[in-house]
Amino acid sequence: MARLAASTYLTAGEAIVWLGPPAAPLHPRAILVPEAVAGDGDDVAIDVGTLVPWRPPTITLDRAAAGMARTAWRRLAMDLAALGAPAGFGARLAGARLTFPLDRAAAAAHALAGACARDDAAAAADAALGLLGLGAGLTPSGDDFVGAAFFARRALADGGSADGRAWRDAADAVLAAAPARTHPISVALLGDLAAGVGHAPLHDLVAALAADRHADAVDAARRLVRLGHTSGWDMLAGLVAGLSG
Repeated sequence: MARLAASTYLTAGEAIVWLGPPAAPLHPRAILVPEAVAGDGDDVAIDVGTLVPWRPPTITLDRAAAGMARTAWRRLAMDLAALGAPAGFGARLAGARLTFPLDRAAAAAHALAGACARDDAAAAADAALGLLGLGAGLTPSGDDFVGAAFFARRALADGGSADGRAWRDAADAVLAAAPARTHPISVALLGDLAAGVGHAPLHDLVAALAADRHADAVDAARRLVRLGHTSGWDMLAGLVAGLSG
């Protein structure tokens, strides 16, 4: 499907997967191999005999854990510079103006965060539609922001601190609209996030925030923001928006 400098995206049956180096972040769709795929052919064969599947831990945030996560984030945010220079929607975390083309979606991002804070799933879905497909990259910034916000709401819903049925309906509405607004790889990853599945650093960050493990949270956030060109920052900003409440 796509060949990038550090990864190659493929279809395996009806699933989208990618090949990456051993040090790449874990994800259920990632196949980490010691050698790059050679050649320009359409077919790739992989010996899966020694591969060990990674399954991310389920993240659930009850009211106590959600409150702890928000408090822990505020502490981490006081030293945001320790994570590096914010990019993409990450500028929201620093109180900075979004740059083109994301500046045109500032109102939609604000509306999504506000809807999350009110636990208004229908309004969040409406705001999310204005963000899908926005930005450059394999996974546009808008998709990463929306996906991480819904990742957070899924964790809150699973913990009983958000309206689970309403947020599932909202996620279904967003995913139904996504194929017409963004490309298949991003649609797949957006669906994963809405189902509570993402890259390992995202899971690690939420778990560390919920347990108030500051050093672990900083480490996970640093690993998260290194994903892609701006994807990690976009997801961090979306996660913070989704945790609002």
